[in-house]
Amino acid sequence: MLNDIKEILVSESEINSIVDRISKQINEDYKDKNLLLVCILKGSVCFMADLIKKITVPCAIDFMVAKSYYAGTESKGEIKIYKDLDVDISNYDVLIVEDIFDSGRTLNLLVKKLSERNPRSLECCSLLDKPERRDPDISLKLKYTGKNVPDEFVVGYGLDYNEAYRNLPFVGVLKREVYDK
Repeated sequence: MLNDIKEILVSESEINSIVDRISKQINEDYKDKNLLLVCILKGSVCFMADLIKKITVPCAIDFMVAKSYYAGTESKGEIKIYKDLDVDISNYDVLIVEDIFDSGRTLNLLVKKLSERNPRSLECCSLLDKPERRDPDISLKLKYTGKNVPDEFVVGYGLDYNEAYRNLPFVGVLKREVYDK
């Protein structure tokens, strides 16, 4: 697996620093709120697991699996939810925890769908941000961002290629020859 990595973009120690920084801000911002952390599976599971260990305010957690439909490289603007939330979010201050904010299409549509459920508040958090890949029609902003990364195919710390590399303790750039076969 390590031979497939071109370079490490975010080291394990840098991930720990990001988690510390974001969790500290969440603890401050949500100290008097009814926090529900929503982990978008599967890629966000490592980030979510580390984050909740550092959150000291009362919180609940839930999980979703959601994907946009694509025809070639174009989004149809639809979203399919493969696993929905188990709780009614109308009483919660919802924080969506994402692994990477890329084009923004899926997260944008997910925010719209969850907004229709009338949460007290709804914000987004992402370990990584790829602003170069953002769809220009997406105006969604993240409340918490770990680190901006270049437009490279990244794996590790929950991020995968064909379900592999999720267990790497860092985020690295996957060599092009691995996925350009």
